[in-house]
Amino acid sequence: MRVLFIGGTGVISSACTRLAAQRGIDLYLLNRGRTPADRPAGVRLIAGDVSKEQEVAAALAGHTFDVVANFINFTPADVERDLRLFRGKVGQYVFISSCSVYQKPLRDYRVTESTPLVNPYWQYARDKIACEQRLTDEYRHSGFPVTIVRPSLTYGDTLIPLAVNSRQRPWTVVDRMMQGKPIIVHGDGTGLWTCTHNTDFAKGFVGLLANDRAIGHAVHITSDEVLTWDQHYRTVADLVGVEPKLVHVPSEVLAAWDPQGRAGLLGDKAWSAVFDNSKLKGLVPGYAATTPFREGVGRSIARFRSDPNRQAVDEEFNRWSDEVIAAQERALPGGGK
Repeated sequence: MRVLFIGGTGVISSACTRLAAQRGIDLYLLNRGRTPADRPAGVRLIAGDVSKEQEVAAALAGHTFDVVANFINFTPADVERDLRLFRGKVGQYVFISSCSVYQKPLRDYRVTESTPLVNPYWQYARDKIACEQRLTDEYRHSGFPVTIVRPSLTYGDTLIPLAVNSRQRPWTVVDRMMQGKPIIVHGDGTGLWTCTHNTDFAKGFVGLLANDRAIGHAVHITSDEVLTWDQHYRTVADLVGVEPKLVHVPSEVLAAWDPQGRAGLLGDKAWSAVFDNSKLKGLVPGYAATTPFREGVGRSIARFRSDPNRQAVDEEFNRWSDEVIAAQERALPGGGK
C-alpha cells in the first residue's frame, strides 16, 4: 500500500506516521522540507508547499498513491485544491476534520457521527463543516472516495492538554501548580471530557487506510475514557506531587476576558462530550484506546521535566490568570474555589 501524508510532522500525524511505518506501509510525507528528528526508516519525503498548487503538482508528478491523507486542510479552498490534485488519481482520500464540528450546545451528552454539525461559536469548526459538506457532495455526485476523520483533543508527549493554559508554553499551568498558585478551571469543573493520546488515535486512523468500508463515511476517533475537567487538572497536580488550588470561572466570563481563546472554549471545551466509538470499532475490529489519561499525561510531564527548554513559562498568561482570579475574588465570596 502506497500512502501519502500531507503534513506528517504534527502531534497527531507524527504518531500516525510512526505506526504506519511499523506496519510496513510504503509511506511518503509531503511538506515544506521538514524532516522529523524521529522519522522512521523507510518513510520518504517529498518537498512541497501544499498551499502552492502548481509546485505540489510538479512534486507529485510520476507518483501514484492508494491513499492520500491531508492533515493540514482547514478551508473549503484547501479542499477544492485537493480535488483538483487528486480527483481520479487516488483510491481513498482522508480528510482530517474535528469533533468541534458537532452541535454546540449538545442536545444529547453522547456524541455519534449522526450528531448534527453546527457550531455558532467557532469559525474553525464552521470551516471544517463546510469542507466536510463539499467532500460529501463530491462523493455523492462523482464517487470521489473520501473518508472523513474527526479527532477531539488529541495530545502527545509534547503537550499537556488542559483547557485553560498557555498554547505556546503548556508547562505554565504545571509551574503554577508547583508554586502553589491558583489555577483556573472553566465552568464548575464537572463538565465531562475525553483526551485521546496520539498513539491511540493512530491505531484507529491507520486501520481506516485503504479500508473500503470507510469510503463515504465520517468517523471520529477518541478514547473511551471520560473524566471531569477537575479530574484532569487534579491528575496533573497529583503527578507533580501537589494539591491544586482550583478556581472555577464561568466559561462565558473567561471568553469575555480572552477574546482570542473565546472560540476554542465556547466552541468546544465548555460543553460536556462523551464520544461513542461504536462506528470506528465496526470499521477497525479490535480498536481500543489503551492509554489512560494518567499514563499519557504522565509521559508528557516526564518529557517536559527531562528538557529544561520545554519548561518555559508564559508570563502574559500568568498575568491574565492573576487578573481573572482577582476579579472573581472581588465579585464572589470564596472566589469560586
